Amino acid sequence: MLPRLALAALLAGTALPAFAAGERVALLTPYLSAIATAEMVDAFRARASENGWTLDVVDTAGDMGALASRVEDVTASGVDAIVLVSIDPAQIEDQVGRADAAGIPVITIDGAANDAVALNVTSDNYVLGQAMTEYLFEAIGGEGQIVRLFHSAHPGVRQREIALDDALAETPAITEIGQHYVQVPGQIDDSRNAMDSILLANPGEGAIDAVWAAWDEPGVGAQLAIEASGRDGIVIAGIDGNPQAIELIEACTPFIATVRQGFSQMAEIAAAELSTIFEGGTPEAAELYAPVELITRESLGVTCD
Repeated sequence: MLPRLALAALLAGTALPAFAAGERVALLTPYLSAIATAEMVDAFRARASENGWTLDVVDTAGDMGALASRVEDVTASGVDAIVLVSIDPAQIEDQVGRADAAGIPVITIDGAANDAVALNVTSDNYVLGQAMTEYLFEAIGGEGQIVRLFHSAHPGVRQREIALDDALAETPAITEIGQHYVQVPGQIDDSRNAMDSILLANPGEGAIDAVWAAWDEPGVGAQLAIEASGRDGIVIAGIDGNPQAIELIEACTPFIATVRQGFSQMAEIAAAELSTIFEGGTPEAAELYAPVELITRESLGVTCD
């Protein structure tokens, strides 16, 4: 059997780290290729370093089966805590339950509350979806045809979709004429290819009025497809507030809005609460929210002709 430090290095796919004093924390995600997830991981890494923790980062590149296996591995290796980023712990419920039963605290960032999880730090994703959807619907005058780009495997994205479903039920003049389940990783290219097909299936000006992107990167892919097609009159809104989306809003492209999540703040809250756990305390609550902000051309002070 590998020593536990060597096992951690193997799981993280890196060279064996120098031994550091303090608690050992395993951070696992299937979505490190996503800009938002990488931001959360980097922010947590910084806080872990400040606290003197040894942090082992595992990315399974969209493979949930591999993620479950890696959680089993780090549990067996005796880590002091497990942090899951951008996943619903219910998707790997058995593995999370075993970690909890072994006395290993599990924290999720951008995940979902769960009886076996000590804390989930996230945004109120229904509110995120509501804010973006309301802005997008107002931008097309409360009527027209929209396309949905989504990924229901992520618990937060699913809450945003529910907000869209509720808004569609209340706004019969807006109809959904196309949708695509976005593949991750490769979300920008996958969304661009899907949008290419949707544009071809709905030709002519006015056939599509807007694209509802569950997070920014599918919106970026849609923007590339719309730009290449030369189609006018289609607007896009997303969620996350990543730098590329903000640049597209500022550049007066079809991308008109995003809702910025406090990703770094989520990681900082999670790290602070994990410190409390290591000191023998309990988190402030089972679920904590970071602040959000609607970003538009207006909020950025941009005027487009």
